[in-house]
Amino acid sequence: MYAARRWRPPAKGVHRPYLYAPSAQPYLYALSAQPYLYALSAQPGATHWRSAMTFRALSYAALSIVGGVLAIASLIGGEGSAQRAPYGAEKYATPGSSGGRNQAGKFDYYALVMSWSPTHCQEARGPRDDMQCNRRDGRRYAFVLHGLWPQYERGFPETCPIRGRNFVPRPVIDNMLDIMPAPGLVIHEYRKHGTCSGMTPNAYFGLARKLFGEIKVPQQFVNPFESQQVTGADVETAFVKANPGLTREMISVSCGGSKLQEVRICFNKDGKLRDCGENERRGEACMNRKLFVPPVRSKS
Repeated sequence: MYAARRWRPPAKGVHRPYLYAPSAQPYLYALSAQPYLYALSAQPGATHWRSAMTFRALSYAALSIVGGVLAIASLIGGEGSAQRAPYGAEKYATPGSSGGRNQAGKFDYYALVMSWSPTHCQEARGPRDDMQCNRRDGRRYAFVLHGLWPQYERGFPETCPIRGRNFVPRPVIDNMLDIMPAPGLVIHEYRKHGTCSGMTPNAYFGLARKLFGEIKVPQQFVNPFESQQVTGADVETAFVKANPGLTREMISVSCGGSKLQEVRICFNKDGKLRDCGENERRGEACMNRKLFVPPVRSKS
């Protein structure tokens, strides 16, 4: 057994940091591996003062470790909460719609969301949009598939917990790029919306492609070389005329400021057209507003 060191009072003006706070210095008694740790001294001279000082150092060390663990937990939790809505999505759902909970397969209908690509590309930033907006082959897109969103009659689920990983296989991503020309968009849409469909990525995107293909885009929006000025009501009328069985209650037009942004068309779980819920009715603000429609001008 090593003898305990004799305590010497600190010189005037000299501070012993290990007496006040955890320190990384190797002489911190609480974290030291040296065998002369005062708490283990069996000498009669190991007085009450030594025991008190050791207890104090150990207390500071314990508080430091606990604080570090809590800080790490806070960072991890903060990152997760910033990336997804609170579990349950009560702020979106209303009582009776689906129990106010994000449950895979528990929803009322689908909204097929088609984005007007030229509007997006006017505001696109960075290389992630190059496949859609800066293609070297001269191809430009008109309406592209934004996503297929499970909806409640009021509100919507998102990022639903599922068994296993919400991983989208590369072949599935590649198969969607002709109508969803951004790999990141395909992955994002399944994680946020596809997980709530209760289907695998392959089945979910298979249904999305099928419904997107069933909608005929009016000729004036196929590949316009000139810009247009239309109202939301004009867009609805054009789609209703081009698609037998589609009514105004089944479609909604949304705008970004004064530009055409999206068209949403509603389907039931079996893929049949149906009236939209309250979510889509929010687009009525665009109905009588003059909207700018940027041209496509695709060369291929």
